Amino acid sequence: MPIHIAITRRVRPGCEAEFQQALLEFMQASFSHNGVSGVSMLTPPPGSDTREFGILRTFHNEQERDAFYKSPMFKGWEERARKLTEGEPVHRQLQGLEAWFRSPYNPPPRWKMAIATFLGVFPIAMALNLTLGRAIRSWNFILSSALFNACVVSLLTWIVMPIITGALHRWLRSGEGKTWL
Repeated sequence: MPIHIAITRRVRPGCEAEFQQALLEFMQASFSHNGVSGVSMLTPPPGSDTREFGILRTFHNEQERDAFYKSPMFKGWEERARKLTEGEPVHRQLQGLEAWFRSPYNPPPRWKMAIATFLGVFPIAMALNLTLGRAIRSWNFILSSALFNACVVSLLTWIVMPIITGALHRWLRSGEGKTWL
């Protein structure tokens, strides 16, 4: 399974353009590492007063991720970036719902995402209606709905969607690189 990492960095005032250029160069160079399968930059919105940049990086697996972060290339980037940023970068591995449709290029078209989501939600909702639904039917509507939906979201996040997106990976990615509606 691919590993998706989100990194945020706060850039020093006045260093935004230099950081963005340096990051673009590093992003391009990082593809020479075998385990990197994608990278995206998130820039602050025009006119905003934030100086926080985001980097979304995808690796083939955990071993490739670990090797990349130990590489001389990454160590050199860290040294360069420290001069342009404030504080330490924040690294977070994306999991569950936030990583369902993460793509190093373009996300799948919405209709494919909708079908994949339906394939996860429909059987879970049916199974929970037949099991949990019977047990909580007499409860207060808000409480029973909250519990039911919490179970649906939890099952989707940690069990069902990773299986579905893994099984449908080729189909979800077919036609990648095109602009989708």
